[in-house]
Amino acid sequence: MKIIFMGTPDFAVPILKALADAGHEIVLAVTQPDKPKGRGNAVQFSAVKTAAMEMGIEVYQPRRIREEACAAHLRTYEAELFVVAAFGQILSKEVLEIPKYGCINVHASLLPKYRGASPIQWAVINGEQVTGVTIQQMDVGIDTGDILDTIEVSLDQEETGGSLFTKLSQAGARLCVQTAAHIKDGTVTRTKQDDTQATHVGMIKKEMGRIDWTREAAWIERLVRGLNPWPSAYTSINGKTLKIWRAKVLADIDSAQPGQVVRADKHSLVVQTGKGQLSLLEVQLEGKKRMPVDAFLRGYPVGEGTHLE
Repeated sequence: MKIIFMGTPDFAVPILKALADAGHEIVLAVTQPDKPKGRGNAVQFSAVKTAAMEMGIEVYQPRRIREEACAAHLRTYEAELFVVAAFGQILSKEVLEIPKYGCINVHASLLPKYRGASPIQWAVINGEQVTGVTIQQMDVGIDTGDILDTIEVSLDQEETGGSLFTKLSQAGARLCVQTAAHIKDGTVTRTKQDDTQATHVGMIKKEMGRIDWTREAAWIERLVRGLNPWPSAYTSINGKTLKIWRAKVLADIDSAQPGQVVRADKHSLVVQTGKGQLSLLEVQLEGKKRMPVDAFLRGYPVGEGTHLE
């Protein structure tokens, strides 16, 4: 099929490549505009733009794809199907109706659960044992269209947002190729979503990573994993930001105030939470590299009773 692909981050790249490898003609890659990044404000291409250029695919970067001129431009490619994967803009009804087979979205959850922008992180934070990918027929709502196909993915006990991102991206690539084939041969099935079972998750923001030590240890540990690698979970120690990259839940003991260091020796740093204690395993002090907690303690001694803000 002739396909217009819409995506922006790393998550979308395996899906783009899988469709091309399956023999589909990717006539255009649509992605977000280039953005300055870093201290030098150097222009950075999206992951999809970089991949598309390497594959010899034309790239289109509209600031607002809902503008009429964008729809007119997309029509000129006469694509049969639009495939959307973490594009980052909402499509208008006009755009949705352009291709013969409509627009399909590769969504990183088992819809209707976790509609919205951050299903991967919340699956980890909420302690899900199984999540997955849904291919849905897009409509004017946010992740509300008919389900065309799904695939389940299990979470490991030490799953992070980053590792689950990779798993779901790879699973989504396989599933999207399968669904495209079913669309082409007319064997695809459509299942209405049960809106009463829907949950919605918004954009992840940096401030969400600030640890509330009154929460239970198990929830904080999942927050640490869910927000790894971005924006990361963090706290403050003696006025400096301390990122926490790995942690372990200890026994359900409540012997101090939430946020108070209850043990600090050569090899461990244990903090009291609202329920249970959390052993910090890998941390990163403001302006320093991330390191195992024993290396951190050698250069930055912490006394028992220190309060993490």
